[in-house]
Amino acid sequence: MTTIARDALHALRAHGEADYPHEACGLLVGTDDADGVRRIVAARALPNVREAEARHHRFLIEPTDLVRAERAARAEGKDVVGFYHSHPDHPARPSRYDLEHAWPFYTYVVVAVSAGRAVEANAFRLAEDRAQFVPERYTEGE
Repeated sequence: MTTIARDALHALRAHGEADYPHEACGLLVGTDDADGVRRIVAARALPNVREAEARHHRFLIEPTDLVRAERAARAEGKDVVGFYHSHPDHPARPSRYDLEHAWPFYTYVVVAVSAGRAVEANAFRLAEDRAQFVPERYTEGE
């Protein structure tokens, strides 16, 4: 079970809209509780450093940005538990490229942004065998 804070959902949708027609990207920060619930409390926007001509359909996170964000999350008693990115004018589901670059454990949220408006957000986790993404149901939390 996963909960995503309303503010985090709003932030990642707004980031997708702001970066349209390019892909937006960022981190999901939260905790994995002893009761098996992943609680995502924040979405932290990061710059898409992919070369300009590819940003409309690909994203790249600078490794130093990732390390800084991980340290900041730990300082707050949280962890990076996932990643998000937008799909401008494409469905809110991972692409083959996304599958090839995903890591186990993490939650991946994909936001469909159509004509500049965030229209859908879906969450996924990479299957244990790494062959596919499995939809991850989530509820909106406080």
